[in-house]
Amino acid sequence: MTQRAGALMKNFFYALAVAGMLLAGATADGIAANLVAKVSLSTQTMTVTHRGRVLHRWRVSTARRGYVTPRGQWRPKRMHRMWYSRKYDMSPMPYSIFYHGGYAIHGTNAVSRLGRPASHGCVRLDTANAARLYALVKQVGPANTRIVVTD
Repeated sequence: MTQRAGALMKNFFYALAVAGMLLAGATADGIAANLVAKVSLSTQTMTVTHRGRVLHRWRVSTARRGYVTPRGQWRPKRMHRMWYSRKYDMSPMPYSIFYHGGYAIHGTNAVSRLGRPASHGCVRLDTANAARLYALVKQVGPANTRIVVTD
Protein backbone atom coordinates (compact mmCIF):
# COMPACT_ATOMS: atom_id res chain seq x y z
CA MET A 1 0.00 0.00 0.00
CA THR A 2 1.33 3.42 -0.90
CA GLN A 3 1.62 6.23 1.63
CA ARG A 4 -1.15 8.14 -0.17
CA ALA A 5 -3.48 5.13 -0.09
CA GLY A 6 -2.78 4.71 3.63
CA ALA A 7 -3.63 8.35 4.31
CA LEU A 8 -6.86 8.08 2.31
CA MET A 9 -7.83 4.96 4.23
CA LYS A 10 -7.10 6.66 7.55
CA ASN A 11 -9.29 9.65 6.58
CA PHE A 12 -12.05 7.31 5.44
CA PHE A 13 -12.09 5.45 8.78
CA TYR A 14 -12.04 8.73 10.71
CA ALA A 15 -15.03 10.00 8.70
CA LEU A 16 -16.80 6.68 9.25
CA ALA A 17 -16.23 6.93 13.03
CA VAL A 18 -17.57 10.50 13.16
CA ALA A 19 -20.61 9.50 11.09
CA GLY A 20 -21.24 6.60 13.47
CA MET A 21 -21.11 8.91 16.47
CA LEU A 22 -23.54 11.33 14.83
CA LEU A 23 -25.93 8.51 13.98
CA ALA A 24 -25.68 7.32 17.59
CA GLY A 25 -26.95 10.73 18.73
CA ALA A 26 -23.75 12.55 19.54
CA THR A 27 -23.74 16.22 18.57
CA ALA A 28 -20.82 18.10 17.08
CA ASP A 29 -20.33 19.72 20.51
CA GLY A 30 -20.37 16.30 22.14
CA ILE A 31 -17.62 15.11 19.83
CA ALA A 32 -15.52 18.21 20.47
CA ALA A 33 -16.04 18.25 24.24
CA ASN A 34 -16.91 15.62 26.82
CA LEU A 35 -18.71 18.14 29.02
CA VAL A 36 -21.04 20.81 27.63
CA ALA A 37 -22.75 23.53 29.68
CA LYS A 38 -25.39 25.00 27.36
CA VAL A 39 -27.08 28.21 28.49
CA SER A 40 -30.38 29.26 26.91
CA LEU A 41 -31.03 32.97 27.31
CA SER A 42 -34.69 32.60 26.26
CA THR A 43 -35.49 29.97 28.90
CA GLN A 44 -32.90 31.11 31.48
CA THR A 45 -31.71 27.54 31.92
CA MET A 46 -28.44 25.64 31.73
CA THR A 47 -28.31 22.07 30.51
CA VAL A 48 -25.16 20.15 31.42
CA THR A 49 -24.34 17.12 29.31
CA HIS A 50 -21.49 14.65 29.57
CA ARG A 51 -20.75 12.65 26.41
CA GLY A 52 -24.20 13.55 25.10
CA ARG A 53 -26.08 12.43 28.24
CA VAL A 54 -28.01 15.08 30.20
CA LEU A 55 -26.72 15.29 33.76
CA HIS A 56 -28.36 18.48 35.00
CA ARG A 57 -30.85 21.14 34.00
CA TRP A 58 -30.76 24.23 36.19
CA ARG A 59 -32.31 27.69 36.31
CA VAL A 60 -29.88 30.55 35.73
CA SER A 61 -29.85 34.32 35.65
CA THR A 62 -28.13 36.10 32.81
CA ALA A 63 -27.83 39.79 31.84
CA ARG A 64 -30.63 42.11 32.87
CA ARG A 65 -31.72 45.08 30.77
CA GLY A 66 -28.80 47.35 29.91
CA TYR A 67 -26.21 44.52 30.13
CA VAL A 68 -25.19 41.68 27.82
CA THR A 69 -24.41 38.01 28.19
CA PRO A 70 -22.40 37.24 25.04
CA ARG A 71 -23.59 34.44 22.79
CA GLY A 72 -21.13 31.90 21.42
CA GLN A 73 -19.00 28.92 22.36
CA TRP A 74 -15.92 28.90 24.57
CA ARG A 75 -13.69 26.70 26.67
CA PRO A 76 -13.10 27.71 30.29
CA LYS A 77 -10.10 30.05 30.57
CA ARG A 78 -9.63 30.08 34.35
CA MET A 79 -11.37 28.84 37.47
CA HIS A 80 -11.52 30.12 41.03
CA ARG A 81 -13.22 28.46 43.96
CA MET A 82 -13.93 31.98 45.23
CA TRP A 83 -13.52 35.21 43.30
CA TYR A 84 -14.46 38.74 44.26
CA SER A 85 -15.56 41.11 41.50
CA ARG A 86 -13.30 44.13 41.39
CA LYS A 87 -15.74 45.75 38.98
CA TYR A 88 -18.87 45.32 41.14
CA ASP A 89 -17.99 46.25 44.74
CA MET A 90 -16.05 43.07 45.53
CA SER A 91 -19.21 40.98 45.13
CA PRO A 92 -18.52 37.30 45.88
CA MET A 93 -18.50 34.93 42.91
CA PRO A 94 -18.20 31.40 44.33
CA TYR A 95 -17.13 28.57 42.01
CA SER A 96 -16.28 30.91 39.14
CA ILE A 97 -15.57 29.50 35.70
CA PHE A 98 -14.35 32.36 33.49
CA TYR A 99 -14.94 31.64 29.82
CA HIS A 100 -14.78 34.96 27.92
CA GLY A 101 -12.93 37.99 29.27
CA GLY A 102 -14.63 38.98 32.52
CA TYR A 103 -17.68 36.78 31.90
CA ALA A 104 -18.09 33.75 34.12
CA ILE A 105 -20.48 31.12 35.33
CA HIS A 106 -20.65 31.39 39.13
CA GLY A 107 -22.78 30.79 42.17
CA THR A 108 -25.16 33.29 43.72
CA ASN A 109 -27.19 33.58 46.88
CA ALA A 110 -29.87 35.56 44.99
CA VAL A 111 -31.71 32.31 44.23
CA SER A 112 -35.11 34.05 44.11
CA ARG A 113 -33.93 35.76 40.90
CA LEU A 114 -32.90 32.55 39.14
CA GLY A 115 -34.97 31.83 36.06
CA ARG A 116 -35.02 35.44 34.89
CA PRO A 117 -32.43 38.01 33.75
CA ALA A 118 -30.79 39.67 36.77
CA SER A 119 -27.01 39.84 36.33
CA HIS A 120 -24.46 42.27 34.91
CA GLY A 121 -23.71 39.67 32.22
CA CYS A 122 -22.37 36.63 34.03
CA VAL A 123 -24.32 33.39 34.20
CA ARG A 124 -25.49 32.90 37.78
CA LEU A 125 -26.38 29.54 39.29
CA ASP A 126 -27.52 28.38 42.70
CA THR A 127 -24.21 28.06 44.58
CA ALA A 128 -24.68 24.31 45.15
CA ASN A 129 -25.17 23.82 41.40
CA ALA A 130 -22.18 26.03 40.63
CA ALA A 131 -20.10 23.81 42.93
CA ARG A 132 -21.32 20.70 41.05
CA LEU A 133 -20.43 22.23 37.68
CA TYR A 134 -17.05 23.42 38.98
CA ALA A 135 -16.26 19.88 40.20
CA LEU A 136 -17.29 18.39 36.84
CA VAL A 137 -15.08 20.81 34.90
CA LYS A 138 -12.17 20.03 37.24
CA GLN A 139 -12.80 16.31 36.74
CA VAL A 140 -12.93 16.27 32.92
CA GLY A 141 -10.63 19.27 32.46
CA PRO A 142 -11.24 22.69 30.91
CA ALA A 143 -9.86 21.47 27.58
CA ASN A 144 -12.63 18.86 27.46
CA THR A 145 -15.37 21.35 28.41
CA ARG A 146 -17.38 23.68 26.22
CA ILE A 147 -19.61 26.53 27.35
CA VAL A 148 -22.32 27.39 24.85
CA VAL A 149 -24.60 30.43 25.19
CA THR A 150 -27.56 30.61 22.79
CA ASP A 151 -30.65 32.74 22.37
